[in-house]
Amino acid sequence: MPSRISRRSNKMSSLVVNDGIDIGFSSSGLPLGQSSSMLDSQLHSLDMLSNTSESEMPRLSSEDFGSKSGNEGNSAGDEQDVNNKSLNKRKRYHRHTQHQIQELEAYFKECPHPDDKQRKELSRELGLEPLQIKFWFQNKRTQMKTKNERGENSHLRAENEKLRAENLRFREALGNVSCPNCGGQQPPIGEMSYDEHQLRLENTRLREEIERISTIASKYVGKPFSNHNNGYSPPLDLGVPAFSTPQSVNGDAYGDGEDVIISSIIGPSDAEKPFIIELAVAAMEEFIQMAHMQEPLWFPSIENGTSLLNEEEYFRIFPRGIGPKPDGFKTEASRETAVVIMNHVNLVEILMDVNHWSSMFSGVVSRASTIDVLSTGVAGNFTGALQVILAEFQVPSPQVPTRECYFARYCKHRVDGTWAVVDVSLDHLRAIPSARCRRRPSGCLIQEMPNGYSKVTWVEHIEVDDSAVHNIYKPLVSSGLAFGAKRWTATLDRQCERLASAMATNFPTNDLSNMVLTNQDSRKSMLKLAERMVNSFCSGMSATAGNQWSTLSGSGSDDNVRVMTRKSVDDPGRPPGIVLSAATSFWLPISPKRVFDFLRDENTRSEWDILSNGGVVQEMAHIANGRETGNCVSLLRVNSSNSSQSNMLILQESSTDPTNSYVIYAPVDIGAMNIVLGGGDPDFVALLPSGFAILPDGPPGNSRVGSGGSLLTVAFQILVDSIPTAKLSLGSVATVNNLIACTVDRIKAALLSESTPS
Repeated sequence: MPSRISRRSNKMSSLVVNDGIDIGFSSSGLPLGQSSSMLDSQLHSLDMLSNTSESEMPRLSSEDFGSKSGNEGNSAGDEQDVNNKSLNKRKRYHRHTQHQIQELEAYFKECPHPDDKQRKELSRELGLEPLQIKFWFQNKRTQMKTKNERGENSHLRAENEKLRAENLRFREALGNVSCPNCGGQQPPIGEMSYDEHQLRLENTRLREEIERISTIASKYVGKPFSNHNNGYSPPLDLGVPAFSTPQSVNGDAYGDGEDVIISSIIGPSDAEKPFIIELAVAAMEEFIQMAHMQEPLWFPSIENGTSLLNEEEYFRIFPRGIGPKPDGFKTEASRETAVVIMNHVNLVEILMDVNHWSSMFSGVVSRASTIDVLSTGVAGNFTGALQVILAEFQVPSPQVPTRECYFARYCKHRVDGTWAVVDVSLDHLRAIPSARCRRRPSGCLIQEMPNGYSKVTWVEHIEVDDSAVHNIYKPLVSSGLAFGAKRWTATLDRQCERLASAMATNFPTNDLSNMVLTNQDSRKSMLKLAERMVNSFCSGMSATAGNQWSTLSGSGSDDNVRVMTRKSVDDPGRPPGIVLSAATSFWLPISPKRVFDFLRDENTRSEWDILSNGGVVQEMAHIANGRETGNCVSLLRVNSSNSSQSNMLILQESSTDPTNSYVIYAPVDIGAMNIVLGGGDPDFVALLPSGFAILPDGPPGNSRVGSGGSLLTVAFQILVDSIPTAKLSLGSVATVNNLIACTVDRIKAALLSESTPS
């Protein structure tokens, strides 16, 4: 015998088809013209039908659904004829079989709103009319909606009763408390003090936050978070000593050896996820306080104006945190505020997309990947989103080791309209003895500003073992200009300028790009190609888990030159084969601005560029993409006397901000560049970028000898063999070593001769 639900569905669908009436449905799922009470009445009638035996069915059908005459005086025979006609008419439509109902139910779970094509396919498979299929799904959706509404009402009713009982307990408790000053009772609720009212609001907000996070946690542990650990709910604190040690995950974030990340690391276990959730909530609270507090927690730096952390005061205000600082680690903590030309919503989207984030900060983030997503946040935005990320941070030099971090990233839209994105390390949840860097609550607070701008307050709080940093870079690293908040905000400001330039429609009248780039598509294609070139250069500066920088050794080799090889296979943006990367860093007693202007100027290029063979370099196109004069993308033509290099094209981007500068370039094929200039897709233009990274040698006012100079990194990427499986020859290494050594010598000779007094 069909089930109760199937009988109900059959009766409703049979009724509609029998009458031959197409009942329209409203957006709420109810037939047009019917209220929910009418629907309940119908469902009640259907319940009666489903509980009726087969022998009773004809009689009930004639009473409930048969046509009735308006004349009460009709004979019993006429009434019987009418009922028989109705019954005969109904018999032409058979009930759904059990198989049909099972197939419809299964299809409903996958697709509750089938279109016309799907309904026709179902009708052919099940032997039903498309109209029957349509009404069955309409009725099924209505039943499910009603059932869900009843369940939700029951849940809300229970919550309401719970809140009433809690309110009553509060009133009784307040009624028994005496004021220590006047000896009387506490004032009624409506006369509470302002401080008490604010505390109650804060408690309500925290309760809602805990309930929401607990709901997320219960999805992973299979039971409410408040029942975890035998019902004990620890306070919101960054410390985890109160918890039992979580079960370690197979595979550490850091392997043995220097600068190693295990690419196959798995995400956190179910046992760890509740701890990560609570840690993220507590980290957000700490970060918000640190973003707003002033002295004595923060004090201004005399050297660069950035706010630096008072470490003693920090541990007094936040005594537990993620635990004490490991032995041998140093603290790097800074705060910086900037106004950037980007909408706050777009900025949040970039920070919560690890690919966009690592591309936006390619000079700082060498590699990043999302290990797990614990929460995607509220539909339509990222508030409440929680991710576990593995990232590697860099300075563009082989003399500064990269910093690997395994951390949680939590996003929240606050009641005052600001957005907050916070990171906090998770290495204390598992044993990682080789970890050399961890992030205490760090991130940015984003406030909406008029005209599409955003005010960003960035806090960077790192504990790190920097013993492997080369001596010439230690003043820069310890000042915070290498990895601190100032570098993050300066990079963000620069990238926002670049994006705004790419979307601009009005060009300066002195922009030479109008000579070649005849439309907006041409401009965008060239900027997109330059962006890929910059990202490729920055990623080429970073060592990987299985590919470390090696020091050249042997006769005539410079100990400061580092090399590594990469295989390029099936990468449309790189030529296939063996790519040799070589880099060296050195100090110059010349200001970073002077070095930057010298290297980016096409008129002085022949003084250092060996590949141009002393040819005349001409700028064919120029696209300004920032406030500074040197922030631009250029297309250069080298008119060399060597016929093999005649009319060679070079794509170049120069970029500068208060923390670092770049001059990056790559030879490009003339045919491929013509496609780009015509607005074509630049993704298939093969590039091997080389260039320079220019950093200050320390903060302004540094007392060490040579302060005010530059730290210059020269880096080349050269295709040494077009066969990816080929072995690297010593001759190729020697050639690259000679190339980089000659380039360094020419730069030093040109710049130092200018600075030497006559």
